[in-house]
Amino acid sequence: MFIQDYIQSSIDTKKKVLEDKTIIETIAKAADAIVDSYKNGGKVITAGNGGSAGDAQHIAGELVLKFYIDRPGLAAISLSTDTSVLTAIGNDACFENVFARQIQANGNKGDIFLAISTSGNSVNIINALEEARKKGVVTIGLTGEKPCKMDDLCDFLIKVPSSDTPKIQESQMMIGHILCAIVEKKLFQE
Repeated sequence: MFIQDYIQSSIDTKKKVLEDKTIIETIAKAADAIVDSYKNGGKVITAGNGGSAGDAQHIAGELVLKFYIDRPGLAAISLSTDTSVLTAIGNDACFENVFARQIQANGNKGDIFLAISTSGNSVNIINALEEARKKGVVTIGLTGEKPCKMDDLCDFLIKVPSSDTPKIQESQMMIGHILCAIVEKKLFQE
């Protein structure tokens, strides 16, 4: 019974995403922003903590290699993958700025910063969003349904209608895959 209930709960969250026109429109607009960035020589920068770091890396990997289409690589980097940079910033500056400092160093006007945080309140993500805004980097946020600090810092904010961390993460990965699929289709099939 537990297994079936868990699967049903995940399906229910995704059905809420499916039925929310605002979420669907925001996903489409975010995908268009990514396409525009690539067309203008930009890149996608991703970041998150814990499971969200894994999701950020996953999305960057799909963009660099491929999702559905065998195609040239798209520029994407995940800010949680360089352990030397992370530990240097964390040790010599502070962990709260591990992503902001990398945005400062590698983000350019017109790039995309995809910030993933189930709570929407992770200090290092908030600081990175603030830095992205200063640099003219377009911001896309993936978070949960609760009001959070990310609410006012993202050009495109996609709030999964759940407060259950695993259900938020499961839907965020689906949304990441949708973004990758749309970007590939628009850049290489249209």
